[in-house]
Amino acid sequence: MTTTTQCASPAQKPIAFARDFCIYAVKGGKVYYSWLLFLSFFVLVGLVTTYIQMTTGLIVTGATDQIIWELFVSNFIHCPSIASAAVLVVTPAYIYKRKDMKQLAVIGEAIAMVFVIIGFNFIFFHMGRPDRFWHTIPGIGIFNFPSSVLTYDIIVLNVYLVLNAVAVFYYLYKHYVDQPLNTKFYTPLIWFAVAWGPFIHIITAFILSSNAQMAVWHSALMPFSFLAMAAAAGPALVIVTLLVIRKFTKLEVADSVIDFFSQVIIWGVGLLILMFAVEFFTELYPATHHAAPLEYAIKGHNGMKPYTPWFWGVMTVFVVQFLLLCNSKIRKSYNFLLPLICISVFLSVLIEKPSVLIFPAFSPTPLGEYAVYHPTLIEICNVLFIWATGFMLLTMILKGVVGVLVGDVRDSDVAVEGGAK
Repeated sequence: MTTTTQCASPAQKPIAFARDFCIYAVKGGKVYYSWLLFLSFFVLVGLVTTYIQMTTGLIVTGATDQIIWELFVSNFIHCPSIASAAVLVVTPAYIYKRKDMKQLAVIGEAIAMVFVIIGFNFIFFHMGRPDRFWHTIPGIGIFNFPSSVLTYDIIVLNVYLVLNAVAVFYYLYKHYVDQPLNTKFYTPLIWFAVAWGPFIHIITAFILSSNAQMAVWHSALMPFSFLAMAAAAGPALVIVTLLVIRKFTKLEVADSVIDFFSQVIIWGVGLLILMFAVEFFTELYPATHHAAPLEYAIKGHNGMKPYTPWFWGVMTVFVVQFLLLCNSKIRKSYNFLLPLICISVFLSVLIEKPSVLIFPAFSPTPLGEYAVYHPTLIEICNVLFIWATGFMLLTMILKGVVGVLVGDVRDSDVAVEGGAK
């Protein structure tokens, strides 16, 4: 299926590109529509629960006076880990000049762009009601710059979003009209995006470590552990995405690319295990009251063990993932074991946020209470709604990206002899 536009003037070509891109993105086969239909179920349910929360407020979530951060915040913290996919794809492609990854860099940038949007949606739901959104708009709301760390996070995420959005659609448009890239514009843009990428993890970690009440978060390793999670979860999603693209489209993805990201995951998970070990020793060995939240997660308190199964489950999974990926035969199992492990890496990093990092940190409270967080059904449906809309957006964008890269979406003025570049 090839989508072309009628002969358009130079001024009309961007509009024709957007139209052809969108038309191609919504067309597909049975597998494609089945996936979108599956996501649509959570979207439809989420629309109802979203209306309930936006008209009622955060009272419909499990947030309490003891634990004030709900699932939305813990899921938001996970999003920058995946948004790092752009850096990890672009760096070897453009800095180390790997030809097998040059064309695939735009896929990593698209993933980063979408996951920043997903992160913003989680913050939007964390506000409780849409009328509170204006507080985050500079010049209109109370932006609290430069005193608020959250303000810095808004800035770095927005800049990262713009950088990747411009890089993605500029590259695709040039490919669409079969014109060479303006390296004086595109190359500095790529380098700036690569240099900017780590900030989205570092500033997000500072949101936690700057919280004066939470002694368990007062660690200089926090930003680096977030970067290690990014090196694990980001490539995991990239591998699954590339394997799906290779199976269902004409875009060529070399085994060397998959192998490279598998190696990155090994280093990411390995460093993450090391940082967890260092953090646990530092907190537990002095046996001070600052270790109470971690002890609560590890062994519970007075028979209460709400997070203990999650803690040991996640830590065990990290070790198992590392050991499995050290086996080259498992890493070569592109159609079965490797994607399963990558999905488990993605989910384990996601589950670690609420069950190990966030919720236990609020116990004990200043009054010595050990609280337990109980997500409500509405809250869970809204979280699934955000993920479903995010993956639906990602699916359609990547569908259009692949269409441009393989030449199915191109300007009608481009000579079709020999195919698009």
